Amino acid sequence: MNRFSGFNFFLGPVKLVCCLLPLITGSVHAAEPDHTVMAQYSAEMAKITAEPRVQAALQYVLSIQEQSRNELIELTEIPAPPFKEEVRAAHFAKMLTEAGIKDVEIDGAGNVIGRRPGKSGSKVVAYAAHLDTVFPEGTDVTVKFDGEKMRAPGIGDNTRGLVTLLEVIAALNSADIETDADLLFIGNVGEEGLGDLRGVKYLFREGAEKIDTFIAVDGGNAERLVYGGVGSHRYRVTFKGPGGHSWGAFGLANPQHALGRAITLFDENAPSVASVGEKTSYNVGRIGGGTSINSIPFEAWMEIDMRSGSQAKLDDIDAVLQSAIQTALRQENDGRLDGPPLTVDIDRVGTRPAAKGDVGSALVQRAMAATTALGVAPSLQISSTDSNLPISKGIPAVTMSRGGKSGDAHSLHEWWQPIDAHLGPQIGILTILAEAGLAD
Repeated sequence: MNRFSGFNFFLGPVKLVCCLLPLITGSVHAAEPDHTVMAQYSAEMAKITAEPRVQAALQYVLSIQEQSRNELIELTEIPAPPFKEEVRAAHFAKMLTEAGIKDVEIDGAGNVIGRRPGKSGSKVVAYAAHLDTVFPEGTDVTVKFDGEKMRAPGIGDNTRGLVTLLEVIAALNSADIETDADLLFIGNVGEEGLGDLRGVKYLFREGAEKIDTFIAVDGGNAERLVYGGVGSHRYRVTFKGPGGHSWGAFGLANPQHALGRAITLFDENAPSVASVGEKTSYNVGRIGGGTSINSIPFEAWMEIDMRSGSQAKLDDIDAVLQSAIQTALRQENDGRLDGPPLTVDIDRVGTRPAAKGDVGSALVQRAMAATTALGVAPSLQISSTDSNLPISKGIPAVTMSRGGKSGDAHSLHEWWQPIDAHLGPQIGILTILAEAGLAD
């Protein structure tokens, strides 16, 4: 029997507290805080896990693994390209209803929201997984088996996360567990690519119903606990000019030449920000433009991604990019022999705020205690997830495991394997109950 599935740690609060060790690792790019689980949260988790209903719910997760595998295949084979999640959303809404959630809706952004009312409803705890995948329309999403591995684009990231939500609902219902707070089970849109977190931005828009705690499910390893957000700025930059024949119109300002200058200047100067302090990255991911080898292009474009866990550093590297663009434009225009000057359009196509998490906060401590209670040493990380937005607004949020092992994410060879798959929903159950309160 797997040591994580036998529940031999449920010998009472004393043994559980002894198990709650500070076996935590974190980012190598920032000063490490004390990662010890505080005594009050160890004691709280010991009390929760000693409750027979909770033990029954955790055990129930183990009994539905075949059903969960079938649901994973069912959802994976419904395409969910960026900005086209509607079909999968409608099906997931149906699955929430079949799982016993009576109040299910699809909101104005396309998020699927199922409410499980609590005893008091004085607080709202959201448990969410994103519906969308990175793969374009027309991608073959048929699930294929490679031994125990299940292969299909999007099967791990993040279709498995949706199944984890269904497992948690089923386990709570099977054990007749009522929470004090309302629970929202959410399949949200817009996490991947140019989706720009539009799903969670809608959930936390001004005037929206208040969400007090946000727990995202997105990541394979059981120990992974994201408590802070890596922010990103993304741009599409387009240099424009009249264009012309490479011989007959020679001397016109060339958008491609300006683009090349801009990339060179940016790459030469960006390390002044990226090579010191907290990790900061930059990438020119795509370039394009032009009509033929013997034509001066009328436009040339590039798409750039910059990331950092520090908003100040993200702003600094953004300033380096802006300077490189303007310098390249000026140099190309100054060197032209004829014709009008180039212009440049700089379009921000993505903004994810960097967000500093607090390891000492109640939610992070509870998630650490829940993970440790199941025999797993939490690994505190920062990443770019749906939790960025709420953390940046001062709302408690974390991102945690969906269970199982996965690999080759964002590729056509993506796979998911049911190794310790139960740990994702089990960690979710314990964290939710600590945060939402176990009703009498």
